Amino acid sequence: MNVVSFFAGAGGLDLGFEQAGFNVIWANEYDKDIWETYEKNHPNTIFDKRSIVDIPADEVPDCDGIIGGPPCQSWSAAGAARGIQDKRGQLFYDFIRILEAKQPKFFLAENVSGMLINKHSTALDGIKKLLKNAGVGYDLSFQMLNASDYNVPQDRKRVFFIGIRKDLGFKYEFPTETFPRITLETAIGDLKNKAVPALEYNNTNGAKCKVANHEYMIGGFSTMFMSRNRVRNWDEQSFTIQAGGRHAPIHPQAPKMKLIEKDVRIFVPGKEHLYRRLSVRECARIQTFPNDFIFHYKKVAAGYKMIGNAVPVNLAKFLAQSIMKQLKSNENSVPQAQKTANSISF
Repeated sequence: MNVVSFFAGAGGLDLGFEQAGFNVIWANEYDKDIWETYEKNHPNTIFDKRSIVDIPADEVPDCDGIIGGPPCQSWSAAGAARGIQDKRGQLFYDFIRILEAKQPKFFLAENVSGMLINKHSTALDGIKKLLKNAGVGYDLSFQMLNASDYNVPQDRKRVFFIGIRKDLGFKYEFPTETFPRITLETAIGDLKNKAVPALEYNNTNGAKCKVANHEYMIGGFSTMFMSRNRVRNWDEQSFTIQAGGRHAPIHPQAPKMKLIEKDVRIFVPGKEHLYRRLSVRECARIQTFPNDFIFHYKKVAAGYKMIGNAVPVNLAKFLAQSIMKQLKSNENSVPQAQKTANSISF
């Protein structure tokens, strides 16, 4: 089955679908800092670099599915949370515009859990209605998932919209299966003592890294960062990998931060040298990108950004497999049901 991808980023969602047996025939990403990474890791995918607002629907290939993660900053509870009032939030409407024109068998859209806060309820209801009514209509399934339940070693809550075209005669059911949680030791333990700091001004070490992308951002920590513990132990899972390198979790070699007073923590005295940010490669591992997926950038911040914005590959694969399975199990029964219904005379 062929799919097209919007807001593709580095391609975590795309890679998961490919691993599940889908063909990502065409993808779109507007951020030039990501272009080289996507093209070199997805050589068989036609890559469109325009903003989605400038893409006529008839220039998007016909496909079985449309997938994507419209920009999430507008919906983040930790940010301004302007939602649909922000131009980035409005890009959801262009995703729906393409969906309505192409009418694929299914779609998947991913976004942050901040969409669920009360101030966004009206906008969220509106988006759901538009998705359901796109073209001939879609049966919409909507659920928040924690990636930690799906072979991803981090706490990461995200919402998923999955729609099945109404004429196919069934509604997608989110799987109830979950998996044992993967620890940081399992995910990144073999990378101990191999990371290198970024160069001055957080420029990349490039090919000088003995392990590709195994470098970490340097520089101070904000008072906001220091307001909470940012360390998880080796036998725990990571905090959410975010798009900002300065907000990357601290490596588990360090002891948990010491509480001084409400919203004020410090690094344990005498252990300060142990407190470094997770490297770009460690973040990629935690997002379940394979080792041969290489991120290309000049500033390490760009590496953190494309990884933090990605859908974890293992979660994407799991959902893609379930979509494939449900489509195949229903593809023979639906036409027969339609024939039976059409044969009834009144």
